[in-house]
Amino acid sequence: MPGLSTFPFHTKIIIGTRGSDLALWQANAVKRQLEGIGLVAELKIIKTQGDSILNLRLDKLEGKGFFTKELEEELLKGTIDLAVHSHKDLPTVNPPGLMVAAVSEREDPSELLLILKDCVELNQRLSVKYGGRVGTSSNRRRAQLLAVRPDLEVADLRGNVPTRIEKLADEDYDAIIIAKAGVSRLGVNLDQFYVEELDPTDFIPAPAQGVLAIQIRENDKALFEKLQALHHADVAEEIGVERGVLNLFEGGCHMPLGCYCRKNDDKFQVWTSKAGEEEAIPDRLFLETDNTAGLPERIVAKYATERKLIESVFITRDLPESSYLRQWLTKHSIHIDDRSLIRTFPTIHKLDSYILRNVDWVFFSSKNAIEYFFKLDPQFAKKTKFGVIGRGSEDALRRLGKKPEFNGEEDGIDTADIAEAFAKIANGSTVLFPGAKESLRTVQRALTPDTTVIDLPVYETVIEDNVAQSFAKVLVFTSPSNVDAYFADNLLEPGQQVICIGRSTGKKFDEMGVKYTLPFSPDEIGLAEAIFAL
Repeated sequence: MPGLSTFPFHTKIIIGTRGSDLALWQANAVKRQLEGIGLVAELKIIKTQGDSILNLRLDKLEGKGFFTKELEEELLKGTIDLAVHSHKDLPTVNPPGLMVAAVSEREDPSELLLILKDCVELNQRLSVKYGGRVGTSSNRRRAQLLAVRPDLEVADLRGNVPTRIEKLADEDYDAIIIAKAGVSRLGVNLDQFYVEELDPTDFIPAPAQGVLAIQIRENDKALFEKLQALHHADVAEEIGVERGVLNLFEGGCHMPLGCYCRKNDDKFQVWTSKAGEEEAIPDRLFLETDNTAGLPERIVAKYATERKLIESVFITRDLPESSYLRQWLTKHSIHIDDRSLIRTFPTIHKLDSYILRNVDWVFFSSKNAIEYFFKLDPQFAKKTKFGVIGRGSEDALRRLGKKPEFNGEEDGIDTADIAEAFAKIANGSTVLFPGAKESLRTVQRALTPDTTVIDLPVYETVIEDNVAQSFAKVLVFTSPSNVDAYFADNLLEPGQQVICIGRSTGKKFDEMGVKYTLPFSPDEIGLAEAIFAL
């Protein structure tokens, strides 16, 4: 009987697992860890309902018990001693009599976008050709994908990891999205595909993605104590936030929900993405806090239907109709006052070919630099690589058919951190910096003396005169020059809130003694997250 169970350490531990390649890898990994602490174990394969249901999408199965119920029943009957699950498959509440005794280290929770090589278009965001067919059965992935690439056709995709990859190889799809963790654990060779990694801060994963859960009977106290040697309390705290959010949203329709929490420099950072319908632009939220107490409740409160968002936004940038930010603001009926307060002009009209002859890197710190530089029709050596300051610059470079080897946003939002990261890979080489006349040169100054630095001013900035005041509730400034232009004639109105793209813009408000919000990512997705959080 479950209530009378004790754990006999002189016998083998029976591990219950599903029979897929990935489930067996996960169970064997736990088996090896148990043997590492002196416990003998063997596997028992159990078929679950989720293995048999082939007509439902995975998002309607994950977290609902379809992949776990039969294992839990075996645990309660005492025919197995523990079960190994992908944590994201578990319902947020354990059945009576069962508990999660330990969680694993977290495998990288990123997604992989696998693309057939003849379906790659680097000038498109995410590199899939225009109108391409992308396979996924996740509402979460579908919503985030269509938010940035509404031209794509998203088609259902079922099966285990090898099956899904095989369907792509058979050209049933132009691309598929799949969790990096499963591919890494199985050691799948992806050489036949073009692979793009989607960072979890950009493409938000499922709660607890990449984490294994070891589930036992609540009354197996001795086994619980032994399993603490395998338990990662830091991971448990992070995914506790993610699953707490999932739990608080439980009971609604099958919503596209992603949540990712990480601890960074003693701060907990959480990204959440939730859409009400499959093809609606998700509402994204970024929060940073000192501890996790009450954090899931804070996050869910931001999504309350009765919560009123700000009514109007002023931004110092023209937003085209196709703009992600414009579409998100329009979705919430937020009035938009978008106008650039600066004008830019080229400083050179012809590029001497010798400048690029020995260049190893070309680094861009703005979209304007990319625009004006490529108007000069540059011809590159094969060895030349590209670096960008962030996602906005990467998108601009992609539209010209180039993909950066370095994106500073992966290393932080502080320009000094980005400069340090770039220096690690570019020191000792020749680096060309197309940019604005009188730029700050933060990245250049981080490079060592044995690095050849070529500054190439390709445009200059002139601020507008007599800028009209905005009475929007939120003012978004996209550059220091725009700050100078606006406040030459205007003051902040009471109650107006400020958002800055980039720390150099923020420093202008530091000098003015004005509080402001700095988005995690200096692009339109980051701006949408920051506005939603206000």
